Amino acid sequence: MRVKLAKNVGFCMGVRRAMEMTLFEANKGDGKLFTYGPLIHNQQVLDLLRSKGVDVKEDIDENDKGRMIIRAHGITPNERETIGSSNLKIIDATCPRVRRVQAIIRKYASRGYAPVIFGDAKHPEVVGLMGYGEGNSIVIRSPEDVERVPEKKKLVVVSQTTQDADTYGEIVNAIKARYPDAVIFHTICDETYKRQREVRSLASEVDNIVVVGGKNSGNTRRLYEMSKSTGKPAFHVETEKELQPSWFNATETVGVIAGASTPNWMIKRVIERLKTMGRSGRDTLGSLPGKVLEFLTKITIPESIGAFSLTYAGLVLTGRSVSLVYPSLALLYVYGMHVLNRFLDREANKYNDPGIVLFYTRHKTFLIATSLVGIATGLILCLSLGIAQFLVFLALTILGLIYSIPIIPWRFGYLGRYTKIKDLPGSKTLAEALAWGTISSLLPIIGWPRPFWPGVWISFLFVFSMCYVRSALFDILNIQGDLIVGKETLPIALGEERALRLLLLLTGIFAGILLLSTGSGVVSKLGYPLTACFVIAFLYLTAYQKGWIRDGFSLQSLVDGNLLFAGVLAFTWNSL
Repeated sequence: MRVKLAKNVGFCMGVRRAMEMTLFEANKGDGKLFTYGPLIHNQQVLDLLRSKGVDVKEDIDENDKGRMIIRAHGITPNERETIGSSNLKIIDATCPRVRRVQAIIRKYASRGYAPVIFGDAKHPEVVGLMGYGEGNSIVIRSPEDVERVPEKKKLVVVSQTTQDADTYGEIVNAIKARYPDAVIFHTICDETYKRQREVRSLASEVDNIVVVGGKNSGNTRRLYEMSKSTGKPAFHVETEKELQPSWFNATETVGVIAGASTPNWMIKRVIERLKTMGRSGRDTLGSLPGKVLEFLTKITIPESIGAFSLTYAGLVLTGRSVSLVYPSLALLYVYGMHVLNRFLDREANKYNDPGIVLFYTRHKTFLIATSLVGIATGLILCLSLGIAQFLVFLALTILGLIYSIPIIPWRFGYLGRYTKIKDLPGSKTLAEALAWGTISSLLPIIGWPRPFWPGVWISFLFVFSMCYVRSALFDILNIQGDLIVGKETLPIALGEERALRLLLLLTGIFAGILLLSTGSGVVSKLGYPLTACFVIAFLYLTAYQKGWIRDGFSLQSLVDGNLLFAGVLAFTWNSL
């Protein structure tokens, strides 16, 4: 069965921020950690947080000690004062958009306005908002409720950030008709609005719809109700285990949408399960290229070909004659190391990409065998080149294997957090880029008579930088799973936004260095067209930053396609 995933799914900005702050604090292990009420309306996530030592606390005692996370929904000023008067350290994860609504209510309430809030009176966000209304807040649920709003001279109207935009529009019109002087703010979150609009467009393209998210999540329930209103069969599930094959007997294409409190790994598990259901009538030759590409991507073939292409481009950049042996060595090394490290790093992949874990479990024998054959072939090729090349390849292989293996058996003090190389903050991105640069640019120069080192180092920098940007971007995509298992990648250490800004800055710097090196004759004129690879990297980083592209598979295709593009440019240049 074909699965069509909505563009706007998974954690919204506020929930993602609260989740990442909570996981970051949990990984610090600095005393007891609580959330003031359930962090989000998703039982599976709450169970996960509980397993990491994060407890839910509803009542505050002055003797309580530890850290208290204020969830994305926000709290009342009185609740904040109560927590502040205890021995608990407040960590405020209130959604910035919710905080804006709080500020609006507080500002106008202090001027004598009565706040009118469109929302669910018992929802934590609305309860928190009411606390800023100085006892004059009025909660309404429908346009009909406008009739019971008391005659007030001054009203300020806001909405719970996750409410239905169409209903709020009707309420606003009703209030304007009765209270023309009311001050009205449109406070429904943009992400909520986009999800609601996408339900209707998605329904026109699919046979039925699956909504993924907590049964007690208000925004998820609204998506489910909207899905049903389209006339297409709709099903609301929390996990993939609730899916029933009988629901999809006549289904060729199913749409998937998810609430703002649904984590990516749960959505991906639902998608993987749905692919095994429904009719397979459309699984003809037309879909074969897509399936082949997906299979090759899962076994790291695109990135292996990317390593081949980068090595070839880097060697042509130095102006020397190119033997295909060295690009082939890079391909064999990257394939073998990446496959083996996926087996060694399965814990994080359970959350980052459950489909990969399932694929690697099903094809374990084939993948381990081919990766070992790849490494062995690389060693044999290097041995034919010379003992120095063999030792370098062997050393890189050993370093690649021990990267995910505990090498510090003792545990004491702070050192206990760093028993593996990959535990070091930001080490994954740097180690991968250094390995690619070494296998691509330094291994080939062994035996060169009087190599021109400035050109060699620019070639190394080109390969290193392309790999560094690629690896760091994928770390950003995998930030949720890495936080859950306690990995300290570059975006976790810096934060997603700062990491993206750093990558954009580095891309510009690397492009400038390549242009200057080419202009000064340090490397061949191929440096000019290769600058386009940095331009492409800058564009896809910007597209991700702006939210224009979020799908992991599409983004990976762009990134690895850029590496292949470097090889095509070099081959074309070398053929002229």
